[in-house]
Amino acid sequence: MDRRAKVFAAELIGTMVLILGGPGSAILAGDVIGVAGVAAAFGLSLLVMVYAIGEISQCHINPAVTLGMWLHKKTPGHEVPFYIVGQLLGAAIGGLIIFAIASGLDGFDAKDGFASNGYGSLSPAGYPLGSAIVVEIVFTALLVLTVLATTHGRFPVGFAGIAIGLVLALIHLVTIPVDNTSVNPARSFATAIFQRGDALSQLWVFFVFPLIGGAVGFLIWRLIGEERPEPAG
Repeated sequence: MDRRAKVFAAELIGTMVLILGGPGSAILAGDVIGVAGVAAAFGLSLLVMVYAIGEISQCHINPAVTLGMWLHKKTPGHEVPFYIVGQLLGAAIGGLIIFAIASGLDGFDAKDGFASNGYGSLSPAGYPLGSAIVVEIVFTALLVLTVLATTHGRFPVGFAGIAIGLVLALIHLVTIPVDNTSVNPARSFATAIFQRGDALSQLWVFFVFPLIGGAVGFLIWRLIGEERPEPAG
C-alpha cells in the first residue's frame, strides 16, 4: 500500500478511536464516570493509539498536531492532506457510531449537547468566548509541545505515548468546565455535525484557535528544544 494511503487509513482509524473513547465516554457514560473519568478516557484513547499506529503515521489524529509536525519538518507537505482528510473522516465515523448507540435510548436528543465544544450557552460552566480562546491556544500549545518534545531522537524510545496520553488527560481535567475541551479540530467536528445548531455556528473557534495553539507549541519547542528542524523524508 502507498505510504500516503497508509497514513490516511491510520489517521482515520486513530481519530475514530479517539472519538469513541473521548466524546463517547462523555455521551454514554459521563453520568457514571464524571469529569475525571472522561479526561482519563481521552488520555487512554490517545495513549493506546500512539502505540497502535505510531509507527505508521506518528499518530497525529489531530490537525493541530499535524500542523506542528509539518512546521517542524517532520511531516512532508504532500502528506498533510492525507492526514487532515483521514482525521476528519475518522472523526465523523466515530461520531456516527456514538450517535447510533445513543439514539437507542428513549429521550435522547443530540441537540442537548452531544459533548460538543462551545462557549456561552454551550460551555458547561457558562464561560465566554474569550475564555475558550485562551484555553484552546494555551492548552493546544501544551499538547503540541509535548508531542514534539517526546518524539525526537533524544527522548527514551517507547515512552512518548505515556507522556502524550497523560498530558491530554491533564488538559481535559483542567479545561472541560470551560468549553468541553477541544485542542483538536477533528474532535470538535465529530460532535458539532450531530449536535448542529449552536455547536456548528461556534465550530470555527475550535478550528482557528487550536491551529494557532499548534503553531505556538512549535515556536516554544523551537526556542527551548535542543533539536532543530530537519527536512522530512
